[in-house]
Amino acid sequence: MASRLGLPLGDDGALATADDPEAAYDALIGVEADQDLVAVLHTSMGPLSCILYRRAAPVTVANFVGLARGTLPWIDPRSGGIGEGSLYAETTFHRVIPEFMIQGGDPLGDGTGGPGYRFPDEISAGLSFDRPGVLAMANSGPHTNGSQFFITEAPVSSLNGLHTIFGQCDQEAVAVVAEIARTQTRGDRPLEPVRLEQVEIRAVPKGPGGG
Repeated sequence: MASRLGLPLGDDGALATADDPEAAYDALIGVEADQDLVAVLHTSMGPLSCILYRRAAPVTVANFVGLARGTLPWIDPRSGGIGEGSLYAETTFHRVIPEFMIQGGDPLGDGTGGPGYRFPDEISAGLSFDRPGVLAMANSGPHTNGSQFFITEAPVSSLNGLHTIFGQCDQEAVAVVAEIARTQTRGDRPLEPVRLEQVEIRAVPKGPGGG
């Protein structure tokens, strides 16, 4: 089999995922140990800037970065073929609930799509849903992470231990999250699509309390 940098298949013919060491390395290539990672989610309602916790949730961050950059292979659920480029580009926030959260990262845009694989939770005892702006993985139960994520608008202690937290968004982002959460909806789905245009990944000098 070709390497992960060539065909997106491992030696066993399976799709490489971020919990594979080579795939994780590829996803974070160019990032130094003394740097923090920041994701800027460019939405149709404004940017969301979030620091990523790559030390507390290394697999989850490698997955998010790889799917954002298009360096991690994924299966397009519409065609069944290998996805082209970033999974997140030109997707939508398909579920928004005021005083709770906004959810996105589904290539189908209806809450049923993903990258064609699942990977384990990374629950950290030192991280909790104790504030607005927490960036975490959506799931359908333990160890069912894929590409969907959510950002909280308020503290939600009932989610502690159930979802992998892998980042924290800044105050300006929380204001945008609140605006997105209050768009007109039917069944928690925005009537006017809120687009995630792209996810930009930046490596920045490590700061206090960084990821």
